[in-house]
Amino acid sequence: QVQLVESGGGLVQAGGSLRLSCAASGRTFSSYTMGWFRQAPGKEREFVAAISWSAGTSLYGDSVKGRFTISRDNAKNTVYLQITGLKSEDTAVYYCATRGSRYVSSSASAYDYWGQGTQVTVSS
Repeated sequence: QVQLVESGGGLVQAGGSLRLSCAASGRTFSSYTMGWFRQAPGKEREFVAAISWSAGTSLYGDSVKGRFTISRDNAKNTVYLQITGLKSEDTAVYYCATRGSRYVSSSASAYDYWGQGTQVTVSS
């Protein structure tokens, strides 16, 4: 059974920073792609970032390029999302997901396990 547990969300002022973490278990973590998505109220789930199994390839959504950084520590079975320059439009529930492939994808349907999400709220 694959489990993904996100943490690190919270309330932060615009312009601030956060680091989200996602701890994985139940799968050979180092062999699979990890991704972050987010969903704001009334909106569809949006791709944020993904990182390949070796961390050699990363992919970002257009709205977060230059502000978000995805990384992973395979020894700790954890993937991170460093967020800087937070904007009100970054307010959403952030989900971690894993894909049974070594190749990155921005499509939510390509990911087969999801965490419960962590809320990020940006105040202006």
